[in-house]
Amino acid sequence: MPGTTQHAPVAADLNLDPADATTCERLARTLCADRYEAVDSPEWVARARDASDELPLPLRRALRRFRRHSGPHGTLLIGGLPVDQPALPPTPAVPGSVQRRATLPAALLTMVACGLGEPHAYLAEKSGALVQDVVPVPGQESFHGNAGSAPLSFHSENGFHPHPPDYVVFLCLRADHDRTAGLRVAGIRQALPLLTPAGREVLFAPEFRTAPPPSFGPGASGAEPEPRPVLSGAAEDPDIRMAQLVTTPLTPRAAAALAEFGRAVEATARTLYLTPGDLVVLDNRVTVHGRTAFQPRYDGADRWLHRTYVATDLRRSRDHRPDDGHVVAR
Repeated sequence: MPGTTQHAPVAADLNLDPADATTCERLARTLCADRYEAVDSPEWVARARDASDELPLPLRRALRRFRRHSGPHGTLLIGGLPVDQPALPPTPAVPGSVQRRATLPAALLTMVACGLGEPHAYLAEKSGALVQDVVPVPGQESFHGNAGSAPLSFHSENGFHPHPPDYVVFLCLRADHDRTAGLRVAGIRQALPLLTPAGREVLFAPEFRTAPPPSFGPGASGAEPEPRPVLSGAAEDPDIRMAQLVTTPLTPRAAAALAEFGRAVEATARTLYLTPGDLVVLDNRVTVHGRTAFQPRYDGADRWLHRTYVATDLRRSRDHRPDDGHVVAR
């Protein structure tokens, strides 16, 4: 294709064969029999949860193994999912785009999410929709979030919140025209050996403050966020909470350690160029991710990803979820 940039692809961890892809499509279509079915309703999510038990064994096995240990990169890349490209509508190009009604891709994404835990969302972001669109929006090219097309710096998802997601799942419906939009991912398991002992020590200290991302809008966190460490948990396999745009070091040594951490993740990052039917699961506890720049055309065929968040234990956030629903309201 003229003007298309060729990249060496990162090998998928699992490529579904045609028979398994057909099984996935059949299950997804049972969830879309009524096109007015509300994706966000507890009843629909319950049906998707039950349907996920019937996903092909290789897919269920890959999700189960990833949940136990997300591997050296903290990512799981699955290829060959059916997204029915010919039937897709034009790529949305409005702020806050989400999927409220059952579609084949939304059903696939939700079934996979249920295979990992429970899908959930945040009321302050995209109105609490469980299936969100990651699409370029006219006039928001430089926006540092899912509506932009400029480079997006490394971040873990919603690290400011008491209950950030355990996993972030993206499903590619359309790639960008020039195939230059890359999902950049870096894991602490590869970056950690590049940190100095002194740098590690500081990153484990509560000398950083992380604010809500721009996608949450102004004043989303209420009071000023409490100081937190960037790294926590086991010294040899820690969790990450940070976002290069909105994490502020509170001491000179914290600033130096954060810069060192940035160099380490840059040195170990991988870039995934997703194609239609590719699904990637990010272990949000041990990875940070970002995006390379791309040029949208706003012609109805721009890059289009679906995104959802997953919690392995939804009860941890029970006091933040009214009526024991799937939306974190505060």
